[in-house]
Amino acid sequence: MSKIPVAVLGATGAVGQKFVRLLATHPWFEIRHLAASAENAGKSYRDGVRWREPTPIPDAVGDLVLERSDLPVGVPLVFSALDTKVAGPLEEAWALAGSVVVTNASPHRMAADVPLLIPEVNADHLALLDRQRSIRGWQGGIVANPNCTTAGLVLGLAPLHQAFGIDRLFVSTMQAISGAGWPGVASLDIAGNVIPFIAGEEGKVEEETRKLFGRLSATGVDPAPIVVSAHANRVPVIDGHTETVSVGFGRSVGLEEARRAFQDWRPISPVAGLPSTPERVVEIDDRPDRPQPRLDLERGGGMTVTVGRLRPCPLLGLRLVVLSHNTIRGAAGAAIQNAELLVATGRVAR
Repeated sequence: MSKIPVAVLGATGAVGQKFVRLLATHPWFEIRHLAASAENAGKSYRDGVRWREPTPIPDAVGDLVLERSDLPVGVPLVFSALDTKVAGPLEEAWALAGSVVVTNASPHRMAADVPLLIPEVNADHLALLDRQRSIRGWQGGIVANPNCTTAGLVLGLAPLHQAFGIDRLFVSTMQAISGAGWPGVASLDIAGNVIPFIAGEEGKVEEETRKLFGRLSATGVDPAPIVVSAHANRVPVIDGHTETVSVGFGRSVGLEEARRAFQDWRPISPVAGLPSTPERVVEIDDRPDRPQPRLDLERGGGMTVTVGRLRPCPLLGLRLVVLSHNTIRGAAGAAIQNAELLVATGRVAR
């Protein structure tokens, strides 16, 4: 099939660059437009970006002229890596103009008619897009992926929730500095240090987890009745969010049945066949000192979540460690997979 033309908003930022790198070789999508702030508009992408990715700027996009993020153009799909402060109205303008905006930004995540999506977990929530178009009179629309920390947590726990129903959840996060964007946290603040505060993060994890595990209703999504307690910490790791988790259920769950739940869990069609869906979405590692960001982060091209240290918890039932790639599974890769689901379900035409 011919590739679907797409635009990237906020293309010069850290997540925007990740979008550009991943989309450059995508089998379904082709970058036609790159947008950034007004101060960079008119420059070539090569001249307007401080490229931070480990591979060179893709030849196909280096000479594209940066456009303004506030001037929508006619493309079926838009990937948004815009800063939260400006994302809301700009994304709505693109949706009104007819594009489906797949956003990594937070302003629309908790809106009743916006799908907050992890395809392997709640693909059925994409039906909210049809309701959104009807309510708002848009031909386009907005689909959001969750906060990078929530993405890894919810996907890592999905096999347990599907099998046994989680009702209590405690999580303490060790979040990589890349999660703060570029230039991120000052080196004298984070080097050799742990910062036990990330503004707004704990509330996002608690609210988004309940929406992602919730059920569709006539008014939107009824949040899952899970009590969530989150502690967020920034640590001196470049990439990879590590989360130590304790979970409780309505009944006692043994280690072996929990391990089988992880081993047997697979995404359903059409999610399993999407280009960005890895062969193993959630991988359990029984070695006592795994997972580790330095050793396990790139599994599944950064789209696999690794779970380890599964053991009893004297307070809640089970405890474990969850590792995810915060800028791929938690950001650009997640949004691209959401866009693939839009295509696979016929909501964006090939």
